[in-house]
Amino acid sequence: MDITIQASFLPHEDAEASLSFYRNTLGFEVRQDVGAGVQRWITVGPPGQPSTSIVLHPLDASHTMTEDERRTIAEMMANGTYGVIILATRDLDETFARVQAAGTPVVQEPTKHPWGVRDCAFRDPAGNAVRISEVA
Repeated sequence: MDITIQASFLPHEDAEASLSFYRNTLGFEVRQDVGAGVQRWITVGPPGQPSTSIVLHPLDASHTMTEDERRTIAEMMANGTYGVIILATRDLDETFARVQAAGTPVVQEPTKHPWGVRDCAFRDPAGNAVRISEVA
């Protein structure tokens, strides 16, 4: 089989704040920006990797959630327990410093784990967990 990851989806409640984080703080390219207001979908991705994207979408994009479901998911997002993305970088310390300097809420400073991974963690403006691992 020849399967690759084309896109992952992360919810947002403030499109401009999410766009600013992924574009300005992480340096991702904007690939698409469609819709408006609460129905704005933004596709971003790392430069030089045009086949891999993150789609930042409205929390209730389908308009099928009950108010209780929406409230529960919004609470989970605020706690960093709903959406998760794991990114990778060759220079974790430089990346951490840049993201921290932008005022991004730090969840975990660069840490070497017993299982061999060295990473850090932040929350994006919607509360989604963003982990960044160091790769050789």
